[in-house]
Amino acid sequence: MLAVVAAIIFGLGFLLDLVNVRIPGGISGMTLVLLGLTLLALHQAGIGTASFRGSGWRGRARR
Repeated sequence: MLAVVAAIIFGLGFLLDLVNVRIPGGISGMTLVLLGLTLLALHQAGIGTASFRGSGWRGRARR
């Protein structure tokens, strides 16, 4: 889920960088790129990807 949000933010940052626009409040294309990288790092760390029911590869017993 975080990877999808990061992809959307990267796309917005790319568009803002192409048209050289800054959103009021100091948000530029580079700000969105850094936010997207932060979300990808969280995704790689496993935050937002695990299930609460214990299903998935972490919840299964090894055989």
